[in-house]
Amino acid sequence: MIERLISFLLKRRRFPLPMLIYGVEAASVHSAKMIDADSNSDYRVAGFIAPSLDIPHRKIAGKPVYFKDNFYNNIRKFHAVKAILIRPEALSRTEKQQLAEICFPHKIKLMAVSPQKWKRKNILEIKPVHIEDLLCHNPIEMDFETIGANLKGKKILITGAAGSVGSEIVYQLCRFDPDLLLLCDIAETPLHELGLDLKNRFPDARFQTIIADVRNRDKMEHVFSVHRPHYVYHAAAYKHVPMLESHPDEAVLTNVMGSKIVADMAVAYDTECFVMISSDKAVNPSSVMGASKRIAEIYIQALSGRLQKESKVQPLPLRFITTRFGNVLGSSGSVVPLFEKQIRDGGAVTVTDPRMIRYFMTIREACSLVLEAGNLGKGGEIFIFDMGDPVEIKNMAETMIRLSGYKPYEEIDIQYTGLRPGEKLFEELLYDKEICKPTDNRKIRMVTVCEQDIHKVSPLLDQLFEVSRSCNNREVVKIMKQIVPEFKNLDDKRNGLTEPPPVPPKYATQTPAHKDTE
Repeated sequence: MIERLISFLLKRRRFPLPMLIYGVEAASVHSAKMIDADSNSDYRVAGFIAPSLDIPHRKIAGKPVYFKDNFYNNIRKFHAVKAILIRPEALSRTEKQQLAEICFPHKIKLMAVSPQKWKRKNILEIKPVHIEDLLCHNPIEMDFETIGANLKGKKILITGAAGSVGSEIVYQLCRFDPDLLLLCDIAETPLHELGLDLKNRFPDARFQTIIADVRNRDKMEHVFSVHRPHYVYHAAAYKHVPMLESHPDEAVLTNVMGSKIVADMAVAYDTECFVMISSDKAVNPSSVMGASKRIAEIYIQALSGRLQKESKVQPLPLRFITTRFGNVLGSSGSVVPLFEKQIRDGGAVTVTDPRMIRYFMTIREACSLVLEAGNLGKGGEIFIFDMGDPVEIKNMAETMIRLSGYKPYEEIDIQYTGLRPGEKLFEELLYDKEICKPTDNRKIRMVTVCEQDIHKVSPLLDQLFEVSRSCNNREVVKIMKQIVPEFKNLDDKRNGLTEPPPVPPKYATQTPAHKDTE
């Protein structure tokens, strides 16, 4: 009782810190009013930052308005300001990064608010900005009406449902009122936790958890024969590049054979749409993981080509669609959680190479575009996502250290450890012979697909699976290279057979439509 009284008195004596709000639109003004109305808030609003000179007012809601350029050029005069509040989804990546670079040296915190997230009693939730907030793009444009019309009342199977991407797809599907969500994963505990979370967040959602291995043909046939899903989102895969370099057999059996089994079941049981989650590592692969995803792409393309030749009706009764994108921020095993842990432990933060760059999207952005691509595809396409400019991993590490309140190289060091097995300095989203075409969504581009002959592909896959079951990894890699001749792994590079190009290709410039202005 005494401890509660002391805590209450301390809160009453606390002086709120001055905060500026970036933006002058209605949502920003509403945020300011809610902060000032909250007697327990750590902050008080000292004014607004106007991004442009278009605003005619010098004051809004009784608070002064400062133009962005004036704030940036005279930031030392704002020494009393302790924080700036932003809405990450309302700003471009460039604006957010510029703001961060200005604020960090002056010990001004960046705070974030989302208009969809509220605490009890209508109190605004404010949280420190994370790296995901700085790197996320503008809100994804989605055709909710058409997607909803296609998915409403349907049975939808999600493989790898308990993973980072799979679970986010599940959450986003809940808004479209499907008849039944079939959550398939081999990982028992994460699948159980996903089910509990769904019951809490979406109490009206109809779903069933299914412990199943996509490599088990009998089990997958049972799932398809009993439920006959209309849609399949195939996210199940092994993804850790260095680990799969030591286990090519497992990469093949899960990423290739598992994909083939699920795709074959989709054909056999009259599925309407099959959406495969691929990776930018499938392009000119330098790793077993990338090569396995490319082989899965080849089979899906070949299977779709066979259906197109055999089908007497248009549109196709089953649409095979492949989505290819880069790294997703915050996914399990990705660089962001690793850096966060290293910073919490006091460093050092480990970066493989100072030249390392990657394309990034948040999980929410990537999965929104997966649903949109499933809506756009007619069958047989590969879609790539516009992920903006590549990000230097070294700069990301420095930013994350600053966001945590430390100085890079002084308080938290950065150490370079060298490229790991199978890693590239950068990833590509296109092969040289592939050409991008715009779609109705400016964030999605369609890739021209080289036609694959399933009668040539299938015998090689049968041979690959047989060798993989025998655990002869050297022979596994050899056959993978027969199927994907451009697959050049670490041994090839050591022998001088290939050299990475010095700079990444500008995939976005291959189509003039919808140039990203971020």
